[in-house]
Amino acid sequence: MNESSSVDVIFSAGHQQVVFCADEPSGLKAIIAIHSTALGPALGGTRFYPYPDQAAALTDVLRLSRAMSYKNSLAGLDLGGGKAVIIGDPSRDKTEQLLRAYGRFVESLAGRYITACDVGTYTPDMDVIGRETSYVSARSVEHGGAGDSAGLTAVGVFQGMRASAQHVWGTASLSGRRVAVAGVGKVGRHLVDHLVADGASVVITDLDQAAVDRVRTTHPLVDVAPDTAALLAQDLDIYAPCALGGALDDPTIATLSARIVCGGANNQLAHPGIGKALADRGILYAPDYLVNAGGVIQCENEVGGYPADRARAMTERIFDTTLRVFALAEADGVPPVVAADRLAERRIASVGRLTAIRLPGSRAPS
Repeated sequence: MNESSSVDVIFSAGHQQVVFCADEPSGLKAIIAIHSTALGPALGGTRFYPYPDQAAALTDVLRLSRAMSYKNSLAGLDLGGGKAVIIGDPSRDKTEQLLRAYGRFVESLAGRYITACDVGTYTPDMDVIGRETSYVSARSVEHGGAGDSAGLTAVGVFQGMRASAQHVWGTASLSGRRVAVAGVGKVGRHLVDHLVADGASVVITDLDQAAVDRVRTTHPLVDVAPDTAALLAQDLDIYAPCALGGALDDPTIATLSARIVCGGANNQLAHPGIGKALADRGILYAPDYLVNAGGVIQCENEVGGYPADRARAMTERIFDTTLRVFALAEADGVPPVVAADRLAERRIASVGRLTAIRLPGSRAPS
């Protein structure tokens, strides 16, 4: 992708600001995308991933940051949407020097963007980044943070799954339901804990055998599929994509036996038409950015200095918001993902307009 086409892609995506970050001594190559600050500072994690090229990284960060605007809005947070990607292999390229260089770029945005964990980054990384900027969340308890947000993210996904079950089967209990979890790393392994405790029959898969082994050590009765294809070939009630995005494509939904799709992965729909295709097949889709908002809720509470029980209570309300989305979808005759978009956009428009009301002592935009 040349410079001209990159600019075209950015403008067509409707973002407020996109920053390309490079630091040759540390090897840092990163992109920070701020989609919207209508509701407040843009908050979203930093993904450290070996993208094949800059074009792929740009496409991903634009999609992820836009989803964060909608996620934060649906969660009722006074935060806009942003995301960042660091291009590289975290197992090989992640160093203190690189993370601190990245932290300085975050600091240069003067609070317009607040970062957190994502694929390839963890709480210790946020502690390192936090040595260069105060605009970072998901830090360790020892460094004044709330720790890894994956556990609370899993709580939200579980609540969204319970709401989906309530909508489809008339009961929020998952007891006896066959649930497939694809990806048992950060969020997936915590989700399995909740599913097993609720009496679900669980089957898992992951490219990382160590991740599978960790789950099996805790839950020896959980079944394991060798890959996602084998996982999806089973007779399922619920499918939970919890790895990378794009899990729901045309071939997948054509053969999917599950009645519900509800998982922790971001950007699960391979293309915009997938939402309707799922609905046409009678498969209820709980929008990913609705149900996986627990992590960002924890981050917002950490930044605001609120107690942990507030974050937990806010995350559990994902159950009610999910039911509200399903009700709106039925009333409007649209797929749930469209209904979720509409709810998020309404709040962004209605609350965002308040920025035009200047408070005493505030300055007009220059």
